Amino acid sequence: MVISLKMKDSVSSKRQIMKIVLAIDGSDFSKVAIDELAALPLPAGTEVCILNVSENPMSSVPGVLPFGGTLGNYYEEAIFDTRKMAEDLVNDASKSLRNNNNALSITTAVVNGLPKSAILEKAEAFDADLIVVGSQGHGAFSRFLLGSVSQSLATHADCSVMIVRKRNSKEKNKQ
Repeated sequence: MVISLKMKDSVSSKRQIMKIVLAIDGSDFSKVAIDELAALPLPAGTEVCILNVSENPMSSVPGVLPFGGTLGNYYEEAIFDTRKMAEDLVNDASKSLRNNNNALSITTAVVNGLPKSAILEKAEAFDADLIVVGSQGHGAFSRFLLGSVSQSLATHADCSVMIVRKRNSKEKNKQ
């Protein structure tokens, strides 16, 4: 687990309620991030916003646009199915966190866009004290083009960032 700590100004540091953005994408790494956050001894009233950012697959490939007709319907159905899966994902994460700490105040959000910028925008709008993400996600193609989301968050976020990595079996046996 990597944590990038950043101090906020004195006004927000006096706030008693912690605000956390948990950004997930359904990867094994985001599942570990959910489990790690659930295991933390968070104070009652902690606000958690569970966020999923859906990247439009057509936006990752320059020059590729949806066409009308049958392909257009397929495109709309794919967008609808992606949104439904994302909503199920954040709802399942919410249930998991509530099962471990029912004193949390949990909201969920599904947005479209580029994960790096969308997570930073949500963290700023939410006035987050902490962003929690997995060390890697599903977006291998985007990571190739744009770089690591977790690395970008650790560098550019105005709050602390907890980057959770999946432990291998050797590390688990040492505990």
